[in-house]
Amino acid sequence: MPHAANIYRLGIKELWSLARDPIMLVLITFMFTVMIYVAATAMPETLHKAPIAIVDEDGSPLSGRIAAAFYPPRFNPPAMIPLSAIDDGMDAGDYTFALDIPPDFQRDVLAGKSPAIQLNVDATRMTQAFTGSGYIQQMVMGEVNELVQRYRSSAAPPVDLARRVRFNPNLEQSWFGALNEIINDVVMLSIILAGAALIREREHGTIEHLLVMPVTPGEIMLAKTWSMGFVVLLAAAVALVFVVQGVLRVPIEGSVLLFLAGAALCLFATTSMGILMATVARSMPQFGMLAILILLPLQLLSGGSTPRESMPGFVQNVMLAMPSTHFVALGQAILFRGAGLSVVWPQFLALAAIGAVFFAVSLNRFRKTIGTMT
Repeated sequence: MPHAANIYRLGIKELWSLARDPIMLVLITFMFTVMIYVAATAMPETLHKAPIAIVDEDGSPLSGRIAAAFYPPRFNPPAMIPLSAIDDGMDAGDYTFALDIPPDFQRDVLAGKSPAIQLNVDATRMTQAFTGSGYIQQMVMGEVNELVQRYRSSAAPPVDLARRVRFNPNLEQSWFGALNEIINDVVMLSIILAGAALIREREHGTIEHLLVMPVTPGEIMLAKTWSMGFVVLLAAAVALVFVVQGVLRVPIEGSVLLFLAGAALCLFATTSMGILMATVARSMPQFGMLAILILLPLQLLSGGSTPRESMPGFVQNVMLAMPSTHFVALGQAILFRGAGLSVVWPQFLALAAIGAVFFAVSLNRFRKTIGTMT
């Protein structure tokens, strides 16, 4: 009981220290409100009013149908330009795409030949270029196939593919962006807050007070872990209810309480990581630079931004040792697909094991370095 009382009181002290740090309070509020809204409403992977130019050297009904297929909101109305204006227009950034339909295009298509259409892409607009190229190819091939079937009366294929989109039938970007941002914020802020709490002790000189108090390094570390984890967990719960479900109207398929339980296990591991990083860094600027080296791979390689299946096998195996990988899988399964504990228990078990390892390593490092933090 005395140990539990010490941990509780030290944790309350950490909460009061955080309450007196306006920069950290602004960061927490900003990340769990504005950043979630921006991630939901911005459309980095969606084609929206992309500028396109068309050079119609054929002047046939087919080329006219292809030009008419491009309309808002994915594309701006196409600009019909001569062939000589392609280079100048793309150099000036007026067009992201320039489609050149060659002479006698319709005649060659109906004759059974394979004429080629040239698509010029401004790859400096990387997201639009990647997404738009696929859209344009599908649209052009759709118009060509429709014309060929009408003239040749081609029989319908005996097999057809029926697609059914589950969990997000309208493919709303906001549904994915908002929930994925909460998952990323939980990992990022827990590491930053836990590490900053320890470094703040050293910079303010209060670490000397702790060293003369009848408390153990384990109690100090547990106090920082539960207090900073509680702040992040509370912020995530408020964001889920008021920002995601309230403002953005994003449906949550699974249990919020089950997700928060998984987040608590993840916070146990990530706050330990933050304290470990704080024992390595000697100042807040050093901690900030170290955090960049750790947080970027965690966010990019954990499966939230890019599917893990598309990564090299070595990277997939290495990232299994990181808590963020299992938390992303757990969060997406619960929030997107409505999974229950019977589905996500392996992730819960992995988070508990990883958290225990990180806590033990951090505590060992903390014991060795706490005497030098004077």
